[in-house]
Amino acid sequence: MDLLRGVNIYLVGMMGVGKTTVGRILARELKYRFFDTDELIVRVANQSIAEIFDREGEEAFRELETKVLGELSAYQNSVVATGGGIVARSTNWGYLHYGIVVWLDVPVDQLCDRLRSDSTRPLLREGDLKSKLQSLLSERERFYTQADVRVGISGGEKPEEVARQAIEEINKVLEEGRRKREEDIYSKLEREPYFTFYGVDLLNLLLS
Repeated sequence: MDLLRGVNIYLVGMMGVGKTTVGRILARELKYRFFDTDELIVRVANQSIAEIFDREGEEAFRELETKVLGELSAYQNSVVATGGGIVARSTNWGYLHYGIVVWLDVPVDQLCDRLRSDSTRPLLREGDLKSKLQSLLSERERFYTQADVRVGISGGEKPEEVARQAIEEINKVLEEGRRKREEDIYSKLEREPYFTFYGVDLLNLLLS
């Protein structure tokens, strides 16, 4: 994927969609580094996410999340798995838009099956699991749709298949971006003819 040129890939989506698992596979395939924002927050705070929620509250967790994301955005050649609620803060999009944002979209029923026995999620502790997940998705979906790429997952795919689909969709976005840049350059040169400067064909230089 030469067109990627070191640009970071950020995986977004609801908890339980498989961002960490798919992210590790993507990083391996692309020869990128892999980071998980939740894992980094735990290391920085020296406490679990559940403990941060209990002792300091969700807002403190979100502040840490933004700081970690800001630090990661300074790097290149990275696949970053993010927390499910990271998209709800406009500040975070200032960092996410420096890379390619990939939304892993899994149906709520499938998320229920995956998370039914998971007691580590602070936002899922109370109430009916499906209702809570549906409520969170309703709050966040308008942010998820701002992603550059959507990968729809029915639930039966293996992580490797999801990663392969993500790479295909990222390639499409990159190719479309390259085509658009070429069209813009050709359009400009139709108005302002190009020329050769010191033996260099400026048109080919611009398109390289």
